Amino acid sequence: MKTEKLHSLFLKCNSISTDTRKISKNTMFFALKGDNFNGNVFAEQALTEGAKYVIIDEPEYKKSEQTILVDNVLETLQNLASYHRTYLNTPIIALTGSNGKTTTKELINTVLSKKYNTTATIGNLNNHIGVPLTLLAMSKETKIGIVEMGANHQKEIEFLCNIAKPDFGYITNFGKAHLEGFGGVEGVIKGKSELYNYLIKNNKHVFLNADDDIQKEKLNTYEQKFGFSEIDIDYFNIKFISANPFVSLKTGKTLITSKLVGKYNFTNLCTAIIIGNYFNVSINEIKEAIENYVPTNNRSQIIKKESTKIILDAYNANPTSMTAALKHFSGLKDKTRIAFLGDMFELGNEAKQEHQTIADLATSLKLDKVYLIGKNFSETEINTTEIVQYGTFEELKEHLKSTKIKNATLLIKGSRGMALERLLELI
Repeated sequence: MKTEKLHSLFLKCNSISTDTRKISKNTMFFALKGDNFNGNVFAEQALTEGAKYVIIDEPEYKKSEQTILVDNVLETLQNLASYHRTYLNTPIIALTGSNGKTTTKELINTVLSKKYNTTATIGNLNNHIGVPLTLLAMSKETKIGIVEMGANHQKEIEFLCNIAKPDFGYITNFGKAHLEGFGGVEGVIKGKSELYNYLIKNNKHVFLNADDDIQKEKLNTYEQKFGFSEIDIDYFNIKFISANPFVSLKTGKTLITSKLVGKYNFTNLCTAIIIGNYFNVSINEIKEAIENYVPTNNRSQIIKKESTKIILDAYNANPTSMTAALKHFSGLKDKTRIAFLGDMFELGNEAKQEHQTIADLATSLKLDKVYLIGKNFSETEINTTEIVQYGTFEELKEHLKSTKIKNATLLIKGSRGMALERLLELI
């Protein structure tokens, strides 16, 4: 079936689904495949549960006219999303970067939604499936779309740009994330820069972080200088006030106090302010939006359990974000500071050295206690009794059964695969 025809059927549906456990009436179900599942198997069940159409790519599962057979379900989803994006012609802001992209995306969405009907990436659905789903969630009522793009190898951002066709783009930073897939830091810079390359090639608009040295250098090397808005904190007269624990800042005469911890979130907040200003959101609306935004999903959350305060930042981690979190934590004036640090994934050949660097940093900061969890951290060289190592989460769990933590401030940070939010049940 041609994409144009499929799109006409899509417009008759209420939503898109790829999971039979989350089907609502009149949805269009895409039978995606993975390493351990085959969505085609659930085609008939999807119809039973209310799907209006089911998209499959295995002929034996075509049982009715509501079942549409295509060559490849994933490619069909991506092509439909790209067609829908062109059909709507909605202005789209794309974001990528090594650290802070989800928080920055949510802040921008919070600010812009004060003035516009926006549709933004839900959570971190930012890959070759998530980006199409975000685009297909947009409608004629969407005035600005905000699309987060994640990547762990070259050409991935370029591929996502060709689907989403963004009009604006912003890269938070270039950090030590997904080094294994990108082939080192230079590979990260090259891969993430595919967003700016796409925008410049297509005469679109770049929001360039002028406080990032690598991006400032890129600004000077690009031949086409039009279409740039510098995220320049000094130019916009934004001043950092404090981060103990929440970040507060002043823009002009307006004081804004967020519910985000860590000075590393200062730039993310500034980005939302400056992009909001670009789209003519008033400073009072920006202030209200930021001050009412509460982080979720294990990102910079403050949780209190009796006499213990927990900074839960366990959604993900890499050397850059881990360093920033530790330095912020060490600067807190709290009496007892204890850090739980989990392994950082996808570092390839750099894993041993990067984990040792973090262990050395933790030693130098003189925290009251540091727990290092995971295979990589358990193999680091430690020369202080304030730092203890556990090869697995289960080993740490056994230790905590006989250790009572109270009257302390905790930092919990690690890669997603470590799932350190499980600590909340043990403290």
